[in-house]
Amino acid sequence: PSVLDSFALLSGQLNTLNKVLKHEKTPLLRNQVIIPLVLSPDRDEEIMRQTEGRVPVFSHEVVPDHLRTKPDPEVEEQEKQLITDAARISPDVAQKQIQSLNKMCSNLLEKISKEERESESGGLRQSKQTFNPADTNALVAAVAFGKGLSNRRPPGSGGSVQSGQPGAGAIIAGASGMQQVPMSGAPAQQQPMLAGVQMAQAGQPGKN
Repeated sequence: PSVLDSFALLSGQLNTLNKVLKHEKTPLLRNQVIIPLVLSPDRDEEIMRQTEGRVPVFSHEVVPDHLRTKPDPEVEEQEKQLITDAARISPDVAQKQIQSLNKMCSNLLEKISKEERESESGGLRQSKQTFNPADTNALVAAVAFGKGLSNRRPPGSGGSVQSGQPGAGAIIAGASGMQQVPMSGAPAQQQPMLAGVQMAQAGQPGKN
């Protein structure tokens, strides 16, 4: 019986409180000033949860900032000055200023959107690859280090010469003789070349 009596008392008080809060003459609680009753420098997990990790403690350092109902004195003076200046402007002038400001904002937004589109298109062009890195690396390695090149000579460039062309063998012999002779002996260079030319002419009896 005692528990039931206490429960009935609490239920009646809650119903009375709800009626008072729902009455049309009762001001909204969101418009009321909150007065801190307990300040602690220790970490409060409940406040951390309610503020999503922004306020870890509820101390004398953070209370003036979080429970402030008026701006700073400097900001309040600037706001009063702006209100006074705005009251001096006529409605026509104010409308013209509003239109000009809207036009400037729209032009600025168009420029910003255009720059964003150009930057996106430029980024897409730069990110699009127009070559194969593997082929480029293989080409550079072949040119610089001879990597991947064959050591075989094409037919006709070595000692295998056809029997019907004796002049070609003489020219090749003369060319090899020229490569082996140093630059200082100029007469020695001319003899193999002349011999090669004479042998080439001997291989072609139809010509003088």
